[in-house]
Amino acid sequence: MRNWRDASTRAWCVEMSPSPRLLFALAVLMARGAAAQTPKSPLLVLLGGDTKTWQAACAERGWQFLEPPADSAGKSADQRIKALAAAVEDTGKRLPVDANRVYLAAQGASVSTLFYVAARMPDLWAAAAAIGGSPRAAIDSNRLFAANTGNLPVLWLFANKDEQPLGKTLQKAGFNLEWRELSAARPAEIFEWLAAHQRNPLPTTADCETGSPLFTRCYWVEVTKFDPAESNDVLDSTRVPPLGSNAVLGIGPFGYNPAEPGPGVVVTSLPDKYAGPLKVNDRLVELGGKELKNAAEFAQILYGTFEEKPVVAMVHRGKEHIRLETKIEMAPRAEPVTARVRAQYLPDLQEVEVVSRAIAQMKLTLPEAWLPVKINWNGTEVASATAAGCWLLDEQKELLTAKRCP
Repeated sequence: MRNWRDASTRAWCVEMSPSPRLLFALAVLMARGAAAQTPKSPLLVLLGGDTKTWQAACAERGWQFLEPPADSAGKSADQRIKALAAAVEDTGKRLPVDANRVYLAAQGASVSTLFYVAARMPDLWAAAAAIGGSPRAAIDSNRLFAANTGNLPVLWLFANKDEQPLGKTLQKAGFNLEWRELSAARPAEIFEWLAAHQRNPLPTTADCETGSPLFTRCYWVEVTKFDPAESNDVLDSTRVPPLGSNAVLGIGPFGYNPAEPGPGVVVTSLPDKYAGPLKVNDRLVELGGKELKNAAEFAQILYGTFEEKPVVAMVHRGKEHIRLETKIEMAPRAEPVTARVRAQYLPDLQEVEVVSRAIAQMKLTLPEAWLPVKINWNGTEVASATAAGCWLLDEQKELLTAKRCP
């Protein structure tokens, strides 16, 4: 009713008898106005940890809380990240969530997942906090690219001092990381640290690297066509080097519980169409003449082996003792070839400078505030943009072009 301020409108309101249709329309307008005035609040997404504690802390601060479903059967790590992004989007539709204050958190064993998610899909989060645990498994995935966290601050509160050097490893690679001892931090300080950061959907620099077609968006840049032949020495890889080897036994992959106390290693699962000598419930008790105490020792042996060599494995199958002649092999690393794009808005030059590697086509989303602006791609001015929105950068027969998206 704020819009009805002139005298004639007020008179009309007094003299006319409101019809049911008018009353309904007024109710709809008032409901919409109330919805528009509903304050939006931060959202904390917990990948793993003490759910009740985190949920209570969010409720106390007026934050929304989301713990994604744990259903991951048959899904790869990257597919689970896409499902996580969908869950966050759905939460934003159902609840009054501030899209620029969506935070990521994890505790203990889930900390490695947080590092992986942060580097794989950075533009969804304002900040991420890892409590305890270790980023080692994420580093050893060979898919942790430091450039991707340039606009995403990550806090790691380490609990094990033996893992502390990993912070320096990540920071040396360019990871946007703060780390300190867990015992020196109060729970309230974690929320204060998170709340101090807000996501900028249009940062002046968008720098991302990927080796997967599942992850092609980088803030206001989206890769639409890869081409490994498009090399560029200006853009090195920002991959965080794995710490251990990628050694495996030549008898084929098998599942086991790394926390199993032993003795030896129990085979808990085998891939479909497995053609090797193992069976489920076999117990690997000796490798290369060394008795295996437990699964953790077996994993550590492979982790520290950096060259292929023949080896004999002893397996117990019920009362049967089986000698297997095999070898330790170096499995190929994931995503050996990557693409990278670094796009920068340079206000002093009124220019968007795009440098890319292994990319033949991409889309830029330019805001009105940046216009007019020149688009320079790999040293060539390809357009002078005067319209906001989507611009398509394309290379055909070594000719770089840019135009409005169809």
